[in-house]
Amino acid sequence: MRTVAVVGASLAGLSAARSLRTQGYDGRLVLIGDEAHRPYDRPPLSKEFLAGTLGEADLGLETDGEDLGAEWLLGARAIGLDRTDGTDRTVRLAGGRKVRADGVVIATGAVARTLPGADGLAGVHTLRTLDDARALRDELARGGRLVVIGGGFVGAEVASTAYALGLDVTVIEAAPTPLAGPLGETMGAVVSGLHADHGVRLLCGVGVKGLGGERTVEAVLLEDGRSVPADIVVVGVGARPCVEWLGGSGVALENGVKCGSDGRTSVAGVVAVGDCANWYDPRVGAHRRVEHWTGAVERPAAAVAALLAGGGVESGGPRPPYFWSDQYGVKIQFAGYAGGADSVTVEAGAVGDRNVLAVYRRAGEAVAVLGMNQPRLFVRWRKQLALPGLR
Repeated sequence: MRTVAVVGASLAGLSAARSLRTQGYDGRLVLIGDEAHRPYDRPPLSKEFLAGTLGEADLGLETDGEDLGAEWLLGARAIGLDRTDGTDRTVRLAGGRKVRADGVVIATGAVARTLPGADGLAGVHTLRTLDDARALRDELARGGRLVVIGGGFVGAEVASTAYALGLDVTVIEAAPTPLAGPLGETMGAVVSGLHADHGVRLLCGVGVKGLGGERTVEAVLLEDGRSVPADIVVVGVGARPCVEWLGGSGVALENGVKCGSDGRTSVAGVVAVGDCANWYDPRVGAHRRVEHWTGAVERPAAAVAALLAGGGVESGGPRPPYFWSDQYGVKIQFAGYAGGADSVTVEAGAVGDRNVLAVYRRAGEAVAVLGMNQPRLFVRWRKQLALPGLR
């Protein structure tokens, strides 16, 4: 390949570029990013950066002196992918520029979902980018009443950070139990209990009807008729993959970019990684789109190997997902798949102390593990998970 274009210049895109070089690719490498910033770490945005204990310089993902020999096109948004013949691909950018490439890595990530009618209302935020975090940090510094819509991990981390900053915090979750999707109902209730432990109000099983206020948000209006006063609102209701630009390209789309177990798409010479990639996982016999830091670091190596080989690469599939969260001083770690478990048992610690190691099993076989302030035991159990895969 003479030219490889990596579309997306965040963690997954940077990991793909690194993998290309470490796997021997010495051709032209172009990294395209719609943000103006060099690659930065996103997990601290809802925690240390928001709290003001970590600066922007600390977020950089590139190491000192690192030189990938790449062309960087930042602040450049991809709007299309064309194929002119069997091997030539062209990435079209806003503004009319085009990048011709033999191979393409799609790493365009995901964008935070918003609430209808929230646009233009001051005090309403999502948290996905560095610019989002800057704006929210400045508002939190002024104090007041914060309402977080969505009890997932990002929303919970924002609530925890705001609580430590002294704000009055309420979390609203439409589902009966927060985190039931990734953790299951039993342990989802245990982890979300951290809110009540610290005096943060948690309202579950009720949806949001809208927001009150003319120019600045004043309240969150619930579907049951209640109104929750708010000076600041953070909408944390998930993210959608950034794949609209691939319409008409021939790349199959299904909850993101539909991929094989090694990141290959329906178009030869095109692979996908990161939050926009819906990889096939042979362990569960289904496609899964995983929005976790470790996936963005680990999976690009397999995708790049498949891209450089031009097909025919055998793959055992991606590693089981692993993610972590820090809330109210508690380190939460999870690995595996909770959805297929038929039992959850506490192997160590005490649920009431939020100091627990829980193992999920299916037909007696461990398929997932959750740790709360149990890092050593968690690592041991993670290695013992009876899930075949890359080691």
